[in-house]
Amino acid sequence: MSRRQFVAIGAAGLASATVSARAAAQTPRRGGTLTLRMWDPPHFDHILAHAYKTHVVTSFTHSRLLRHKAGPSIRPGSLQIEGDLAESWQQASDTSYVFKLRKGVRFHAKPPVNGRELTADDVRYTFEHILTEKGSANVSMFRAIAKIEAIDRYTARFTLKEPFAWFLDMIANPMAGAIVARECVEKFGDLKKPESAVGSGPWMLDNYRPNVGYTFVRNPNYFVTGQPYIERIEVAVDEDNASRMAAFIAGKYDLGWEFQGVISRTDWLQMKDTLKQRRPRLQTVEYPNAVMQHISMRTDKAPFSDVRVRRAMSMAINRQAIIDAVYEGVGVLNPPVPAALKDWSVPMDQLGEGGQYYKFDPARAKKLLAEAGYPSGFSASIDWTTYGSPIVVDTAQLVVKHLKDVGIDAQLNQKEYGAYISTTFYGKFDSMGFGPQTPFQEPDNFLFGQYYPGELKNQSHINDPVVADMLIRQRRTQDMAKRRDVIHEIQRHLAKQQYYVQLASAIQIAVWEGALKNYGPNVSYDYGGRLQAAWLDR
Repeated sequence: MSRRQFVAIGAAGLASATVSARAAAQTPRRGGTLTLRMWDPPHFDHILAHAYKTHVVTSFTHSRLLRHKAGPSIRPGSLQIEGDLAESWQQASDTSYVFKLRKGVRFHAKPPVNGRELTADDVRYTFEHILTEKGSANVSMFRAIAKIEAIDRYTARFTLKEPFAWFLDMIANPMAGAIVARECVEKFGDLKKPESAVGSGPWMLDNYRPNVGYTFVRNPNYFVTGQPYIERIEVAVDEDNASRMAAFIAGKYDLGWEFQGVISRTDWLQMKDTLKQRRPRLQTVEYPNAVMQHISMRTDKAPFSDVRVRRAMSMAINRQAIIDAVYEGVGVLNPPVPAALKDWSVPMDQLGEGGQYYKFDPARAKKLLAEAGYPSGFSASIDWTTYGSPIVVDTAQLVVKHLKDVGIDAQLNQKEYGAYISTTFYGKFDSMGFGPQTPFQEPDNFLFGQYYPGELKNQSHINDPVVADMLIRQRRTQDMAKRRDVIHEIQRHLAKQQYYVQLASAIQIAVWEGALKNYGPNVSYDYGGRLQAAWLDR
């Protein structure tokens, strides 16, 4: 990071501490409407979706056994586990975990569940459904599970096939661990319809207007006494950046309109002076984004099966120029595990031999292409979607330019978001894919799903026995320091192979209305968790 980035992060810590102190001195108020700009979900089945547009919705309506702590005192990027539906849990052995559920937790008072009590049998059903449902998008997170048992009404036991050091982290993950009701699956066949979004979370989905917006209302029977404090959450769908910017200046949205409630630095600098006059109570925190964009490719066939081609592609990309152009010069470079996960990411200057391939060197890239048999380059396609983000659009255009400069004529093939997620994101493309990658909460998801042979998220069709062995080894290593050593070893190996071309991430700016109290941003999908104990002072 640059000194400018370091100062930004230091200031973020001070801001967070100040906000935390102020929040602690106030008494929560019930009521009010929070307004957000979000997205139209492709559907509402979080088990069949690998899409933040669905998982963010689920974070409002569903609960998990465990969750991550939230609030202004939590540093972005810190993901501390606490109980959600589970009031306690213990690891009985290397392969056995027992969860004691809260008593009296009820599903939303909506058909077909009609407010019945949530029990250990719902936990068993949910994870069996995740493991067996065809097309289950995040099944790799739970594949270590051998058996789930409802020991009694409020006790669930998980038995694993083998030790899995990340098991509790996976259970707490807002992407995949939401507990569902059997009645919804049986009535609707799956959970894609909005009517099936019946959980035990802090808010209930009140209405859904396709491509327009949706509304959450407070769950009056939520199991945390008094929460949530916010009565209503109105979500608007707006895919036009100029329109979103104007709406934010006018005070329509209470959080930044991009993912995680941030505003791009370019937009923020453009609006900053106006916002000082129009919205002087806005709060901000800056922190590295765990979302990184990358180029995936068909490494199972030519030309991408040749490591020299992959290395050439990486060296053709001027990462600093992209940081300067789309992140206003403030960003951070990423190895295979993004720098935002600083406890697990290898510093770029410690990547060893593979570090050279992250450096911009078009002359050497051309030489490598010639050595691989492509002295004049080659033509290829890049499947992508805009994500409704000017950053993604601008980065894609620069990637195409940089590749063309070394002789790779890459043509962008734009897809609708839902089509992109169901095809390109799962490696179903002819040549290359491009886009932002999921901001996972632990390195195993960044590594295992994307690099282990046969995994659904192995976009680049990688079959590398060396990395496969290391991926299994880190999952079985309970000692955290030793596990970190293996994960660092994996990243050094991957840096040499360049199965994906990782790009930079922004030091992003989270922005929220000052009337929103007891709120703090973080790097995950868990909007509902971060807002659960927040309230509005207006």
